Amino acid sequence: MSKYQVRGLAVSLLVGVGLVSTASVYTGAVIGAPAGPAPLSRVKRPEADCTRTSVGLPPLTDLGSGTYQGYEGGLYPGGENQVPPKYRSLGQAHAQNVRPLNLQGQNDPNGRIVLLSIGMSNTTQEFSTFKQMADTYPTKNPRLTIVDGAQGGQDAIAIRNPNAQFWTIVDQRLSSAGVGPNQVQVAWLKEAIAGENRAFPADAQGLRDALRDIVGIMEERYPNLQIIYLASRIYAGYATTTLNPEPYAYQSGFAVKWLIEERINNGDEGAWLAWGPYIWTDGLAGRNDYFTWQCEDVQSDGTHPSNSGRQKVAERLLKFLLSEPTARVWFSQN
Repeated sequence: MSKYQVRGLAVSLLVGVGLVSTASVYTGAVIGAPAGPAPLSRVKRPEADCTRTSVGLPPLTDLGSGTYQGYEGGLYPGGENQVPPKYRSLGQAHAQNVRPLNLQGQNDPNGRIVLLSIGMSNTTQEFSTFKQMADTYPTKNPRLTIVDGAQGGQDAIAIRNPNAQFWTIVDQRLSSAGVGPNQVQVAWLKEAIAGENRAFPADAQGLRDALRDIVGIMEERYPNLQIIYLASRIYAGYATTTLNPEPYAYQSGFAVKWLIEERINNGDEGAWLAWGPYIWTDGLAGRNDYFTWQCEDVQSDGTHPSNSGRQKVAERLLKFLLSEPTARVWFSQN
């Protein structure tokens, strides 16, 4: 058994992070609280555990061809962190198809390209910060409209239902931005399962299956969708709730990895799926690129990113879209 397998078994006993909005956590039942409802001011708020600066797990980007509980690391097959060449060529073809469209989905030089986020509370907090940065970035494509469709309290189980209210709200947000479903061509998808407690790999397999359903809904609702960049969770070691504890935040990376591998193996059957920036890191222990996650990067619940945490994720997403070959052709002004 490798040191990472031993650590993985040990940290499975940790409790950790949540996926719903901070307010919904605060108004729910709290261990040790009196039975029955209590005013918000009397509910004991969870506090981040700033002593848990590392959980000893290997970031997928550092693990490479090594294994975690028998499963290969890396973001892509073969323990690699780069998109396989043949699959990248497919992605570049999809990227070339991203162009301004009118509300009916027809080519129109005066139309719009929509970049849409889909996900939970962490997703909307991070993406809204990204949107503020990107909308004022000097080289942003003037035909690009960025819409935050992610919503608090909406985990992967909730939104894998095509009839969920979540999708109606997304459409409302598109309409408010002056765009429509036919103009959505690129998306950032970040999800997890609230209350996850299954042992690995069942937890990651369950999330992978839910993500697969969500991708199918997106492809159905947005017929011109070309690219979906995916993300897994941020570091959860500081969290003290049981909504999505470490090692589940870490293991969610395998769900994304496996879903992308399915699409690689199945060929061009829909939108091109690929990793966006990989944002999990082992707390202050960090990873090979020196990216770390400090306790000040989370809110008091240890679950949701603080302003500095949102900024970290937003900066990485912006840098990714400015440099990634399948993104810069439509994200930046030509």
